[in-house]
Amino acid sequence: MEGWDPNTKSTLTKIPLLTTKAGPRDGAVWTQRLKEEYKSLIAYTGMNKSNDNDWFRISAANPEGTRWTGKCWYVHNLLKYEFDLQFDIPVTYPATAPELELPELDGKTHKMYRGGKICLTVHFKPLWAKNCPRFGIAHALCLGLAPWLAAEVPILVDSGMIKHKDDKAAATAS
Repeated sequence: MEGWDPNTKSTLTKIPLLTTKAGPRDGAVWTQRLKEEYKSLIAYTGMNKSNDNDWFRISAANPEGTRWTGKCWYVHNLLKYEFDLQFDIPVTYPATAPELELPELDGKTHKMYRGGKICLTVHFKPLWAKNCPRFGIAHALCLGLAPWLAAEVPILVDSGMIKHKDDKAAATAS
């Protein structure tokens, strides 16, 4: 964690680390891993809420816990920009991090792959690999999606690539 800002360090140390090394094909052991994932997500969400920094909602979209959907948002210039969030747990999880997708931003930035998958390869993937299997979904959101939103949303707004929902509504009403 050398070189990280104190806020990121503090947040990361409060997100519980996971201990079960299991993926979707591992049956009952995967169920144990999912329980750890939920505990970690609940802790991270609770911490965010207590710090008035609530910025996402996700839940498993299937009983197996391999597909996740929800919303994430970023506030820029006092306006809230909200996006659909989705991802699948790879069969090689936790050795491979999930690819986080923001489908409506597909094609709007170079730091994104086809289908709206955000680019995390340079900075996040080595960190994930170093911390496997201790990192989970909450860590991917904290260290992958949050900094990506902070870096990309202001640029997308300022360049006109994304508009606030109120601006869109006003334009269609005219």
